[in-house]
Amino acid sequence: MAGITRKTKRYPSDLTDEEWERIAPLMPPANRRGRKRTTDFREIINALRYLVRSGCGWEMLPVHFGPWQTVYWWFRRLMRRFLFQTIHDVCLMLDREATGRETSPSGGVIDSQSIKAPHPKTRGYDAGKKIVGRKRHIAVDTDGRLLLVQLTTADISDSAGGQMILDAIRKRWPWVKHLFADGAYDRLQLMDKATFLDFTVEIIRRSETAKGFEILPRRWVVERTFGWMIRWRRLVKDYEQRIDVAEAMIHIAMGSLMLRRNAHP
Repeated sequence: MAGITRKTKRYPSDLTDEEWERIAPLMPPANRRGRKRTTDFREIINALRYLVRSGCGWEMLPVHFGPWQTVYWWFRRLMRRFLFQTIHDVCLMLDREATGRETSPSGGVIDSQSIKAPHPKTRGYDAGKKIVGRKRHIAVDTDGRLLLVQLTTADISDSAGGQMILDAIRKRWPWVKHLFADGAYDRLQLMDKATFLDFTVEIIRRSETAKGFEILPRRWVVERTFGWMIRWRRLVKDYEQRIDVAEAMIHIAMGSLMLRRNAHP
């Protein structure tokens, strides 16, 4: 990690030359007409990574990145183009290939995490976790790489969120067949939908004789992914008003993790 930090410009979150070479072709091309574009996309991505990693506000971005209004404007535009999701998915498939796996996974793990959300337009109350905010429903492959994320209000049950995950997985990762989950997903409607969409859901239950903390097979993988997320301070809580913005922040963080693993194996 020290060697990678020496290759960055100013901050540890900055792109190295190797990382930028891999994502530069994915940047939107310049317009053929009108004024020539002067924005440096590398600085825009650096600013967004700094924002998510440090947890600062838009107006507190360092002046090295240029006006924060410009960074915010490009963030909204790139988010509508699904650029951050594309970078994440491409790097995920490359990382799977580098480890000798197929690019598209065939198995995964699903889980949810309730997170406090101070200022969203809509939020709910999770009575089980005693949290007012949103809930992150995620699916990861068997190594913990994020496959997709769905955000809802915290009062949505794991089973209802799991049905949304099943629909999204079938459209985005069509080769996934087998999923692991905990007992909260063992519900009739979810299992019926899994059967209809040609999924096999295996419930991993905690041993009745276990005392204290117990590492469950397959289940610890998704918990580690949640741990990777909250290392990025912007994701410790859900500070975004809009759900699509919150999902983009997650893709920036996890895409940066995958990109660094690809560029610096």
